[in-house]
Amino acid sequence: MAILGSTGSIGRQCIAVVEGLPERFRVVALAAGGNIDELSGQVRRHSPSLVSVADAARADELAARLRGAGVALPEIQHGREGIRAVATLAAADIVVSAAVGVVGLEATYEAVRCGKQVALSNKEVLVAAGELVMKAVAESRCTLLPVDSEHNAIHQCMRGGQVSEVRRLVLTASGGPFRKTPLKSLSSVTPEQALAHPNWRMGNRITIDSATMMNKGFEVIEARWLFGMRPEQIEVVVHAQSMIHSMVEFQDGSVLAQLAPPDMRMPIQYALTCPERVASNEVALDWKKLKRLDFERASTRRFPCLRLAREALKAGGALPCALNAADEIAVAAFLDRRLPFLGIPEVIENVLARTPRMRLGKIDDVLAADAEARRMAREEVSRMAATAAAAS
Repeated sequence: MAILGSTGSIGRQCIAVVEGLPERFRVVALAAGGNIDELSGQVRRHSPSLVSVADAARADELAARLRGAGVALPEIQHGREGIRAVATLAAADIVVSAAVGVVGLEATYEAVRCGKQVALSNKEVLVAAGELVMKAVAESRCTLLPVDSEHNAIHQCMRGGQVSEVRRLVLTASGGPFRKTPLKSLSSVTPEQALAHPNWRMGNRITIDSATMMNKGFEVIEARWLFGMRPEQIEVVVHAQSMIHSMVEFQDGSVLAQLAPPDMRMPIQYALTCPERVASNEVALDWKKLKRLDFERASTRRFPCLRLAREALKAGGALPCALNAADEIAVAAFLDRRLPFLGIPEVIENVLARTPRMRLGKIDDVLAADAEARRMAREEVSRMAATAAAAS
Protein backbone atom coordinates (compact mmCIF):
# COMPACT_ATOMS: atom_id res chain seq x y z
CA MET A 1 0.00 0.00 0.00
CA ALA A 2 1.06 3.57 -0.75
CA ILE A 3 -0.60 6.40 1.17
CA LEU A 4 -0.75 9.93 -0.25
CA GLY A 5 -1.33 12.41 2.57
CA SER A 6 -0.36 10.00 5.34
CA THR A 7 -0.10 12.64 8.08
CA GLY A 8 -3.49 14.24 7.46
CA SER A 9 -6.74 13.28 9.17
CA ILE A 10 -7.70 10.54 6.69
CA GLY A 11 -4.11 9.40 6.29
CA ARG A 12 -3.65 8.89 10.02
CA GLN A 13 -6.92 6.97 10.28
CA CYS A 14 -5.88 4.84 7.31
CA ILE A 15 -2.64 4.01 9.12
CA ALA A 16 -4.72 3.01 12.16
CA VAL A 17 -6.83 0.66 10.01
CA VAL A 18 -3.73 -0.87 8.45
CA GLU A 19 -2.14 -1.39 11.86
CA GLY A 20 -5.28 -3.25 12.91
CA LEU A 21 -4.95 -5.60 9.91
CA PRO A 22 -1.21 -6.35 9.76
CA GLU A 23 -1.76 -9.72 8.13
CA ARG A 24 -3.46 -8.06 5.14
CA PHE A 25 -1.54 -4.88 4.43
CA ARG A 26 2.04 -3.65 4.25
CA VAL A 27 2.88 0.03 3.82
CA VAL A 28 5.54 0.39 1.11
CA ALA A 29 5.40 4.15 0.45
CA LEU A 30 4.24 7.33 2.17
CA ALA A 31 3.73 10.88 0.93
CA ALA A 32 3.18 13.81 3.29
CA GLY A 33 3.55 17.56 3.42
CA GLY A 34 5.38 19.13 6.33
CA ASN A 35 4.39 17.22 9.48
CA ILE A 36 7.76 15.57 10.01
CA ASP A 37 6.97 14.57 13.60
CA GLU A 38 4.04 12.41 12.51
CA LEU A 39 5.75 11.15 9.37
CA SER A 40 8.94 10.07 11.14
CA GLY A 41 6.84 7.99 13.54
CA GLN A 42 5.04 6.34 10.62
CA VAL A 43 8.37 5.55 8.95
CA ARG A 44 9.74 4.02 12.15
CA ARG A 45 6.67 1.80 12.55
CA HIS A 46 6.26 0.69 8.92
CA SER A 47 9.70 0.89 7.23
CA PRO A 48 8.46 2.01 3.79
CA SER A 49 10.93 1.85 0.91
CA LEU A 50 9.94 5.28 -0.44
CA VAL A 51 8.85 8.50 1.28
CA SER A 52 8.01 11.90 -0.21
CA VAL A 53 7.66 15.27 1.52
CA ALA A 54 6.77 18.78 0.39
CA ASP A 55 10.24 20.19 -0.30
CA ALA A 56 13.99 19.63 -0.01
CA ALA A 57 14.26 21.28 3.42
CA ARG A 58 11.72 18.89 4.90
CA ALA A 59 13.42 15.96 3.18
CA ASP A 60 16.66 16.92 4.96
CA GLU A 61 14.78 17.32 8.24
CA LEU A 62 13.20 13.88 7.92
CA ALA A 63 16.53 12.24 7.08
CA ALA A 64 18.21 13.88 10.08
CA ARG A 65 15.34 12.86 12.37
CA LEU A 66 15.52 9.22 11.24
CA ARG A 67 19.31 9.07 11.49
CA GLY A 68 19.11 10.45 15.02
CA ALA A 69 16.66 7.69 15.93
CA GLY A 70 18.88 5.01 14.39
CA VAL A 71 16.31 4.19 11.71
CA ALA A 72 17.42 2.90 8.31
CA LEU A 73 16.69 5.59 5.73
CA PRO A 74 14.14 4.92 3.00
CA GLU A 75 14.51 6.63 -0.36
CA ILE A 76 13.34 10.22 0.31
CA GLN A 77 11.98 12.38 -2.51
CA HIS A 78 10.09 15.67 -2.46
CA GLY A 79 7.69 17.91 -4.36
CA ARG A 80 5.46 16.97 -7.29
CA GLU A 81 7.87 14.36 -8.61
CA GLY A 82 8.15 12.76 -5.19
CA ILE A 83 4.43 12.27 -4.64
CA ARG A 84 4.04 11.00 -8.20
CA ALA A 85 6.79 8.45 -7.51
CA VAL A 86 4.87 7.25 -4.45
CA ALA A 87 1.61 7.04 -6.41
CA THR A 88 3.14 4.97 -9.20
CA LEU A 89 5.50 2.75 -7.18
CA ALA A 90 5.48 -0.71 -8.76
CA ALA A 91 5.43 -2.45 -5.37
CA ALA A 92 2.14 -0.76 -4.38
CA ASP A 93 -1.06 -2.62 -5.25
CA ILE A 94 -3.31 -0.09 -3.48
CA VAL A 95 -2.91 3.69 -3.46
CA VAL A 96 -4.82 5.67 -0.84
CA SER A 97 -5.44 9.17 -2.19
CA ALA A 98 -5.78 11.43 0.85
CA ALA A 99 -3.42 14.27 -0.15
CA VAL A 100 -5.29 17.55 -0.49
CA GLY A 101 -4.83 20.03 -3.32
CA VAL A 102 -3.87 19.75 -6.97
CA VAL A 103 -0.64 17.92 -6.13
CA GLY A 104 -2.83 15.09 -4.88
CA LEU A 105 -4.97 15.31 -8.00
CA GLU A 106 -2.01 14.92 -10.35
CA ALA A 107 -0.53 12.01 -8.38
CA THR A 108 -3.88 10.21 -8.16
CA TYR A 109 -4.42 10.60 -11.89
CA GLU A 110 -1.06 8.92 -12.47
CA ALA A 111 -1.99 6.08 -10.08
CA VAL A 112 -5.21 5.56 -12.04
CA ARG A 113 -3.33 5.49 -15.34
CA CYS A 114 -1.03 2.82 -13.88
CA GLY A 115 -4.06 0.64 -13.12
CA LYS A 116 -3.67 0.71 -9.34
CA GLN A 117 -6.53 0.00 -6.96
CA VAL A 118 -7.25 3.52 -5.72
CA ALA A 119 -9.02 4.30 -2.45
CA LEU A 120 -10.12 7.87 -3.10
CA SER A 121 -10.52 10.49 -0.40
CA ASN A 122 -9.16 13.56 -2.22
CA LYS A 123 -12.21 15.52 -3.39
CA GLU A 124 -10.29 17.60 -5.94
CA VAL A 125 -9.72 14.55 -8.12
CA LEU A 126 -13.32 14.17 -9.29
CA VAL A 127 -14.54 17.71 -8.66
CA ALA A 128 -11.84 19.33 -10.78
CA ALA A 129 -11.13 16.55 -13.26
CA GLY A 130 -13.97 14.03 -13.09
CA GLU A 131 -14.38 13.48 -16.82
CA LEU A 132 -10.63 12.99 -17.39
CA VAL A 133 -10.19 10.71 -14.39
CA MET A 134 -13.13 8.46 -15.19
CA LYS A 135 -11.94 8.17 -18.79
CA ALA A 136 -8.54 7.04 -17.44
CA VAL A 137 -10.28 4.59 -15.09
CA ALA A 138 -12.07 3.00 -18.05
CA GLU A 139 -8.90 2.84 -20.14
CA SER A 140 -6.66 1.38 -17.42
CA ARG A 141 -9.37 -0.79 -15.81
CA CYS A 142 -8.34 0.69 -12.49
CA THR A 143 -10.51 -0.08 -9.47
CA LEU A 144 -11.62 3.21 -7.92
CA LEU A 145 -13.31 2.94 -4.51
CA PRO A 146 -14.55 5.95 -2.54
CA VAL A 147 -13.39 6.55 1.02
CA ASP A 148 -15.74 9.48 1.62
CA SER A 149 -18.48 8.15 3.91
CA GLU A 150 -21.38 9.21 1.67
CA HIS A 151 -20.03 7.75 -1.57
CA ASN A 152 -18.76 4.73 0.30
CA ALA A 153 -22.33 4.20 1.55
CA ILE A 154 -23.74 4.54 -1.96
CA HIS A 155 -21.20 2.03 -3.26
CA GLN A 156 -22.35 -0.44 -0.62
CA CYS A 157 -26.04 0.14 -1.36
CA MET A 158 -25.58 -0.17 -5.11
CA ARG A 159 -24.30 -3.70 -4.67
CA GLY A 160 -28.00 -4.48 -4.14
CA GLY A 161 -28.95 -3.65 -7.73
CA GLN A 162 -27.84 -2.51 -11.19
CA VAL A 163 -26.98 1.07 -12.16
CA SER A 164 -29.84 0.98 -14.69
CA GLU A 165 -32.25 0.18 -11.84
CA VAL A 166 -31.39 3.29 -9.80
CA ARG A 167 -33.95 6.08 -9.65
CA ARG A 168 -31.92 8.47 -7.49
CA LEU A 169 -29.10 8.78 -4.99
CA VAL A 170 -29.72 10.52 -1.68
CA LEU A 171 -26.68 12.10 -0.03
CA THR A 172 -27.14 12.87 3.65
CA ALA A 173 -25.64 15.93 5.32
CA SER A 174 -25.32 16.67 9.02
CA GLY A 175 -26.07 20.34 8.42
CA GLY A 176 -22.92 21.28 10.32
CA PRO A 177 -22.77 23.54 13.37
CA PHE A 178 -25.04 26.24 11.88
CA ARG A 179 -28.02 24.12 10.87
CA LYS A 180 -30.32 26.03 13.24
CA THR A 181 -28.38 29.30 13.60
CA PRO A 182 -30.50 32.35 12.69
CA LEU A 183 -29.52 33.53 9.21
CA LYS A 184 -28.79 37.04 10.45
CA SER A 185 -26.21 35.64 12.88
CA LEU A 186 -24.14 33.85 10.23
CA SER A 187 -22.31 37.04 9.27
CA SER A 188 -20.55 37.12 12.64
CA VAL A 189 -19.60 33.46 13.19
CA THR A 190 -15.96 32.78 14.05
CA PRO A 191 -13.54 30.13 12.78
CA GLU A 192 -13.71 28.47 16.20
CA GLN A 193 -17.49 28.15 15.95
CA ALA A 194 -17.31 26.85 12.38
CA LEU A 195 -14.69 24.25 13.34
CA ALA A 196 -16.90 22.80 16.09
CA HIS A 197 -18.56 20.07 14.02
CA PRO A 198 -21.28 18.27 16.00
CA ASN A 199 -20.54 14.74 14.73
CA TRP A 200 -17.33 14.28 12.75
CA ARG A 201 -13.62 14.68 13.50
CA MET A 202 -12.02 15.99 10.31
CA GLY A 203 -9.38 18.35 8.94
CA ASN A 204 -9.93 22.11 9.06
CA ARG A 205 -10.90 22.70 5.45
CA ILE A 206 -13.48 19.92 5.22
CA THR A 207 -14.93 21.00 8.57
CA ILE A 208 -15.49 24.52 7.23
CA ASP A 209 -16.83 23.03 3.99
CA SER A 210 -19.30 21.11 6.14
CA ALA A 211 -20.37 24.33 7.83
CA THR A 212 -21.03 25.99 4.44
CA MET A 213 -22.26 22.68 2.96
CA MET A 214 -19.81 23.07 0.10
CA ASN A 215 -18.62 19.58 0.97
CA LYS A 216 -22.06 18.29 -0.01
CA GLY A 217 -21.89 20.27 -3.24
CA PHE A 218 -18.57 18.63 -4.00
CA GLU A 219 -20.11 15.25 -3.21
CA VAL A 220 -22.92 15.85 -5.72
CA ILE A 221 -20.27 16.43 -8.40
CA GLU A 222 -18.26 13.39 -7.29
CA ALA A 223 -21.37 11.18 -7.28
CA ARG A 224 -22.19 12.25 -10.82
CA TRP A 225 -18.82 10.87 -12.01
CA LEU A 226 -18.41 7.91 -9.66
CA PHE A 227 -21.82 6.40 -10.34
CA GLY A 228 -22.67 7.76 -13.79
CA MET A 229 -25.80 9.57 -12.60
CA ARG A 230 -27.44 12.66 -14.07
CA PRO A 231 -27.28 15.68 -11.72
CA GLU A 232 -31.06 15.64 -11.26
CA GLN A 233 -30.80 12.06 -9.94
CA ILE A 234 -28.70 13.20 -6.98
CA GLU A 235 -30.55 14.64 -3.99
CA VAL A 236 -29.23 16.11 -0.73
CA VAL A 237 -31.10 15.90 2.57
CA VAL A 238 -30.08 17.10 6.03
CA HIS A 239 -29.84 14.25 8.54
CA ALA A 240 -28.51 15.66 11.80
CA GLN A 241 -27.70 12.34 13.49
CA SER A 242 -25.15 11.32 10.79
CA MET A 243 -26.13 7.67 11.21
CA ILE A 244 -27.49 7.11 7.69
CA HIS A 245 -24.56 7.96 5.46
CA SER A 246 -26.48 7.84 2.17
CA MET A 247 -29.33 6.04 0.43
CA VAL A 248 -30.11 4.60 -2.99
CA GLU A 249 -33.68 4.57 -4.30
CA PHE A 250 -34.38 1.99 -7.00
CA GLN A 251 -36.95 2.10 -9.79
CA ASP A 252 -39.34 -0.17 -7.89
CA GLY A 253 -39.48 2.29 -4.98
CA SER A 254 -37.20 0.28 -2.69
CA VAL A 255 -34.63 2.30 -0.76
CA LEU A 256 -31.38 0.85 0.57
CA ALA A 257 -29.58 2.86 3.26
CA GLN A 258 -26.20 2.34 4.90
CA LEU A 259 -26.00 3.02 8.63
CA ALA A 260 -22.91 3.17 10.83
CA PRO A 261 -21.48 5.32 13.62
CA PRO A 262 -19.77 8.50 12.34
CA ASP A 263 -16.26 7.03 12.30
CA MET A 264 -14.13 7.32 9.16
CA ARG A 265 -12.22 4.14 9.93
CA MET A 266 -15.26 2.13 8.78
CA PRO A 267 -15.43 3.47 5.20
CA ILE A 268 -11.64 3.40 4.98
CA GLN A 269 -11.60 -0.30 5.89
CA TYR A 270 -14.40 -1.04 3.41
CA ALA A 271 -12.51 0.72 0.60
CA LEU A 272 -9.36 -1.27 1.39
CA THR A 273 -10.98 -4.70 1.76
CA CYS A 274 -13.92 -4.58 -0.70
CA PRO A 275 -15.56 -6.84 -1.85
CA GLU A 276 -14.89 -8.63 1.45
CA ARG A 277 -16.28 -7.50 4.79
CA VAL A 278 -13.57 -7.94 7.38
CA ALA A 279 -14.29 -8.11 11.11
CA SER A 280 -13.72 -4.82 12.92
CA ASN A 281 -13.33 -4.01 16.58
CA GLU A 282 -14.66 -0.48 16.13
CA VAL A 283 -17.78 0.70 17.94
CA ALA A 284 -21.01 -0.71 16.51
CA LEU A 285 -24.40 0.98 16.43
CA ASP A 286 -26.23 0.85 19.73
CA TRP A 287 -29.81 0.40 18.55
CA LYS A 288 -31.18 0.97 22.06
CA LYS A 289 -29.82 4.52 22.00
CA LEU A 290 -30.91 5.27 18.44
CA LYS A 291 -34.30 6.78 19.24
CA ARG A 292 -35.05 8.55 15.96
CA LEU A 293 -33.80 9.43 12.49
CA ASP A 294 -34.66 12.94 11.28
CA PHE A 295 -34.52 14.42 7.79
CA GLU A 296 -35.10 17.91 6.45
CA ARG A 297 -34.69 19.84 3.24
CA ALA A 298 -31.26 21.32 2.48
CA SER A 299 -31.96 25.04 2.10
CA THR A 300 -29.88 26.80 -0.57
CA ARG A 301 -30.77 30.09 1.14
CA ARG A 302 -28.96 28.94 4.26
CA PHE A 303 -26.34 27.04 2.26
CA PRO A 304 -25.70 28.97 -0.99
CA CYS A 305 -22.56 26.91 -1.66
CA LEU A 306 -24.79 23.94 -2.46
CA ARG A 307 -26.48 26.01 -5.18
CA LEU A 308 -23.11 27.17 -6.54
CA ALA A 309 -21.87 23.58 -6.80
CA ARG A 310 -24.94 22.49 -8.75
CA GLU A 311 -24.57 25.47 -11.09
CA ALA A 312 -20.90 24.62 -11.68
CA LEU A 313 -21.77 20.99 -12.40
CA LYS A 314 -24.48 22.02 -14.86
CA ALA A 315 -22.11 24.41 -16.67
CA GLY A 316 -19.27 21.88 -16.70
CA GLY A 317 -15.91 22.56 -18.28
CA ALA A 318 -13.61 24.62 -16.08
CA LEU A 319 -16.29 25.69 -13.60
CA PRO A 320 -16.16 22.73 -11.17
CA CYS A 321 -12.37 23.12 -11.07
CA ALA A 322 -12.75 26.85 -10.36
CA LEU A 323 -15.36 26.07 -7.70
CA ASN A 324 -12.92 23.90 -5.78
CA ALA A 325 -9.97 26.29 -6.14
CA ALA A 326 -11.96 29.36 -5.11
CA ASP A 327 -13.40 27.51 -2.13
CA GLU A 328 -9.94 26.51 -0.90
CA ILE A 329 -8.69 30.11 -1.05
CA ALA A 330 -11.86 31.51 0.55
CA VAL A 331 -11.82 28.96 3.39
CA ALA A 332 -8.15 29.70 4.12
CA ALA A 333 -8.93 33.43 4.23
CA PHE A 334 -11.82 32.81 6.64
CA LEU A 335 -9.61 30.71 8.92
CA ASP A 336 -7.02 33.52 8.83
CA ARG A 337 -9.79 36.00 9.77
CA ARG A 338 -9.32 37.91 6.50
CA LEU A 339 -12.81 37.04 5.26
CA PRO A 340 -16.18 36.74 7.04
CA PHE A 341 -18.03 33.45 6.93
CA LEU A 342 -20.60 34.73 4.44
CA GLY A 343 -17.74 35.98 2.29
CA ILE A 344 -16.88 32.39 1.36
CA PRO A 345 -19.81 31.87 -1.07
CA GLU A 346 -19.46 35.47 -2.30
CA VAL A 347 -15.84 34.91 -3.34
CA ILE A 348 -16.75 31.62 -5.03
CA GLU A 349 -19.70 33.09 -6.93
CA ASN A 350 -17.58 36.00 -8.20
CA VAL A 351 -14.83 33.65 -9.37
CA LEU A 352 -17.34 31.41 -11.17
CA ALA A 353 -18.76 34.47 -12.94
CA ARG A 354 -15.26 35.37 -14.17
CA THR A 355 -14.27 31.84 -15.25
CA PRO A 356 -14.28 31.16 -19.02
CA ARG A 357 -16.63 28.41 -20.18
CA MET A 358 -14.06 26.06 -21.70
CA ARG A 359 -13.50 22.31 -21.82
CA LEU A 360 -10.55 20.82 -19.94
CA GLY A 361 -9.03 18.26 -22.30
CA LYS A 362 -5.95 17.23 -20.33
CA ILE A 363 -4.55 17.43 -16.81
CA ASP A 364 -2.40 20.45 -17.69
CA ASP A 365 -5.63 22.28 -18.59
CA VAL A 366 -7.01 21.41 -15.15
CA LEU A 367 -3.88 22.68 -13.42
CA ALA A 368 -3.98 25.91 -15.43
CA ALA A 369 -7.68 26.47 -14.65
CA ASP A 370 -7.00 25.77 -10.98
CA ALA A 371 -4.14 28.29 -10.86
CA GLU A 372 -6.20 30.98 -12.59
CA ALA A 373 -9.18 30.46 -10.27
CA ARG A 374 -6.90 30.74 -7.24
CA ARG A 375 -5.48 33.98 -8.60
CA MET A 376 -8.96 35.41 -9.09
CA ALA A 377 -10.06 34.21 -5.64
CA ARG A 378 -7.12 35.97 -3.99
CA GLU A 379 -8.09 39.13 -5.85
CA GLU A 380 -11.65 38.82 -4.59
CA VAL A 381 -10.50 38.27 -1.00
CA SER A 382 -8.22 41.33 -1.17
CA ARG A 383 -10.97 43.45 -2.72
CA MET A 384 -13.49 42.45 -0.06
CA ALA A 385 -10.99 43.04 2.74
CA ALA A 386 -10.20 46.51 1.37
CA THR A 387 -13.90 47.33 1.11
CA ALA A 388 -14.51 46.18 4.68
CA ALA A 389 -11.54 48.22 5.96
CA ALA A 390 -12.77 51.35 4.18
CA ALA A 391 -16.23 50.93 5.67
CA SER A 392 -14.99 50.48 9.25
